[in-house]
Amino acid sequence: MSILMCSLPYRFGAIRLQHRKRLMTTTAQKMRAYQGPKILSRGFRPFFLSAGLFAAIAMPIWVLVLSGSVDLPGSLTGRAWHLHEMLYGYLGAVIAGFLLTAIPNWTGRLPVVGRALALLWGLWLAGRLAMMFLSAMPVTAAIIDSTFLVTFSGLLWREILAGKNTKNIPVCLIVSLLALSNVVFHILWLTDASTAIAERLGLGMIAILISLIGGRIVPSFTRNWMVNQKLKPLPVAFDNIDKIGLVAGVIATLFWVGLPRLPLTGVLFAMAAILYFYRISRWRGTACGSEWLVLILHIGYLWLPVWFALMALAIFVPDVLSQATALHALSAGAIGTMTIAVVTRATLGHSGQKLTANYSTKVIYALIVTGALLRVLAVWLPLDFSGAVTTAGLLWTGAFTVFVITYGPFLLGKK
Repeated sequence: MSILMCSLPYRFGAIRLQHRKRLMTTTAQKMRAYQGPKILSRGFRPFFLSAGLFAAIAMPIWVLVLSGSVDLPGSLTGRAWHLHEMLYGYLGAVIAGFLLTAIPNWTGRLPVVGRALALLWGLWLAGRLAMMFLSAMPVTAAIIDSTFLVTFSGLLWREILAGKNTKNIPVCLIVSLLALSNVVFHILWLTDASTAIAERLGLGMIAILISLIGGRIVPSFTRNWMVNQKLKPLPVAFDNIDKIGLVAGVIATLFWVGLPRLPLTGVLFAMAAILYFYRISRWRGTACGSEWLVLILHIGYLWLPVWFALMALAIFVPDVLSQATALHALSAGAIGTMTIAVVTRATLGHSGQKLTANYSTKVIYALIVTGALLRVLAVWLPLDFSGAVTTAGLLWTGAFTVFVITYGPFLLGKK
């Protein structure tokens, strides 16, 4: 009896592994059966390409608006348009591309391809177009823009629940709250109220999503690379320190969404920063300097505790640092770096390319990281502030221009 009981966990584990392999095999067979346009064969193709193009176009527009050279066609302020389109436009496309590609592997279900993918892509494109006519048809434009994320979150719930993939229900919740924040943004704008709470909710959900997904993939990809290179010691496996750190980060972020200037929020941010710095120190990022595809993931995740620390500083000594400046450690730093890290890696991996950073990819990473550093440090550097911000925006533009040129052929299926 004791032998039987001891063998049960192994047997159940083997059964789960066999079931997962069958699901992945079935999914792969269904994907191979697709015969339509290459760009609609996987979710990452249209959305990563659109995200890259949009980022390369929208950022220089923002730089021109910031300098007073051009006026936006809609009635949003330049800052509100910039934040909205980076958050729900650029990031919406990146999240859709990533999750549409990951979920079939999580659930074993048929991926969204062909007409269904084209429809979803069309909703995203319609949202970007609608935002240009927000002043002419405010309610209609708001509905059109909100439809993409609402539809996408519904799709996520369907796939995760149908695939009984309860582990990733938090991802569905986060994307649903992101969609809600966009709806609230439009409602507040239509009623001439401040959109700040909606903006913080949206940014907070992205911070939590990076914390959750990044906390999985950074040590995992690092471990895989180090095993392949026969390097030791390996990153510390997910344990109670990671759980406590993740919870602390989520709580601090939620407090910031609702109570951004409360001293307790600053204390929670400081605690989260310490825990996250410690977590990252156990992931062996310093051993990955020779492989930029892995190193950039560590840099992207490192921006999270930097944001926590700067937000704590901004709450306690606002005369030294504003929350607007600290926020760019999240937006330009964590979001900008982590998204380009994931987009480049996923594109290479899912288009059959070698998983290593070529010269162009290194240029992309260098431009993104330099731009983020310049934007966050601009307030302290002995430089003209507006000039530094403009340069940071141009570095971002350059990074995504190189991305489109280098990775566009992979995404279009031409290589």
